Amino acid sequence: MKFPRKGLYAITQPDGKSIAQVVADVEAALRGGAAVIQYRDKNPLDAGKLAAALLAVCHAHQVPLLINDSVELALAVGADGVHLGRDDGDLAAARAALGPDAIIGVSCYNDIGRATAAVAAGADYVAFGRFFPSGSKPLAAPAEIGTLQTAKRSLQVPIVAIGGILPENAGQLLAAGADLVAVIGGVFDGDPFAAARRFQALF
Repeated sequence: MKFPRKGLYAITQPDGKSIAQVVADVEAALRGGAAVIQYRDKNPLDAGKLAAALLAVCHAHQVPLLINDSVELALAVGADGVHLGRDDGDLAAARAALGPDAIIGVSCYNDIGRATAAVAAGADYVAFGRFFPSGSKPLAAPAEIGTLQTAKRSLQVPIVAIGGILPENAGQLLAAGADLVAVIGGVFDGDPFAAARRFQALF
């Protein structure tokens, strides 16, 4: 499965929810038009079971499922790829483990140099942020709109923006060069179907 060139990149919000509820929320976001799903779970109860269930619903909608942080979990369930942060291991090692067709994305924060190096090492997309105050990462350093503009000029892979993004503020990030917006609370705090539709309308 290919990484999309544009669209809503929805990131799961599993805390305090049953596996069935998380899957139902993701299915609603997919029906609303989400183009890619990332399974992110800082306090997993049964990561393998939930990831496998998410993979099935994503593939039913022809949408890739990426796993945050864990090459091992991605391998175990046959996910479409991984997303790697600063402390999540080496891109080359992830590629060797997952194979040439896996989607591998890298968090680049506000660092064009990190993004350039990631693309040179074979990243399929790069992510910048946070752009707005974020409930999931309240202490993350802010990123600048100008970073998106520079990235758009210099990089040949899709560019993802993350951090406090809502339908009301996403437009300025897309105008600056973001191809996708990655969203947790802005999709899953309310009605995931309706929220995804509002984001999808921006594209």
